[in-house]
Amino acid sequence: MKILAVGDLIGNSGIQELKKKLPTIKKEEQIDFIIVNGENAAEGMGLTQTNFNDILALNIDVITMGNHTWGKKDIFKFIDHEKIIRPANYPKGVVGKGYHIYNCHNKKIAVINLIGRVDINVLSENPFIIAKELVENIQNKADIIIVDFHAEATAEKIAMGYYLDGKVTAVYGTHTHVQTADEKILPKGTGYITDIGMTGPKNSVIGMDISASIKRFETTLPEKYKIATGECMLNSVIFHIDDNNKVKNIKRLTL
Repeated sequence: MKILAVGDLIGNSGIQELKKKLPTIKKEEQIDFIIVNGENAAEGMGLTQTNFNDILALNIDVITMGNHTWGKKDIFKFIDHEKIIRPANYPKGVVGKGYHIYNCHNKKIAVINLIGRVDINVLSENPFIIAKELVENIQNKADIIIVDFHAEATAEKIAMGYYLDGKVTAVYGTHTHVQTADEKILPKGTGYITDIGMTGPKNSVIGMDISASIKRFETTLPEKYKIATGECMLNSVIFHIDDNNKVKNIKRLTL
């Protein structure tokens, strides 16, 4: 089983880059299941109905979200769709779901979305406690458990990897938009990488226009972010899972 996790889609350009390159990746790498983080698809913040439809048209299995989940009001039209999950540690009672179990090639694959609490201005429950509760609840219902941890702090992500080591199949980070080179199989068998990167404008500041970003840092004055233009790239990772539902190899892609 090969599971492809694609880094944060940045605007429509990110969606188009995915559309252009995904068929080749699927064919050459023999991908079975695809997870895409879509929380930045609506020009950097949120997900519209059009974005959602465009992504689903690419036969994506799961769309995960993050701190910009509620960035566009359209989300409330499709938040209960089985192919989209939002952070599971949002406060209780919030619409949508934090995980779902999918069927693929006679395997049950659970995908969990969590959001960090370090340097992210989002009210949320403790991701470690919620992760533990969810895993205990679904470990006998799923053959494979994949966790998208949408977090800022490297230490928080690494800690989550070790916290869930041996309890889930893989933990990967999203949100920082910079792919890390620390993919590994942890001591108890869980596949891990701190951040899988982004899919969008290559010459940018994490997807945003360079000039606008520099102005914010240089002057400390408010400056509206806008998506950068030009050449795009696609960041992703492939988790190769053996017949015992363990990760035997992790491959980073930067295309």
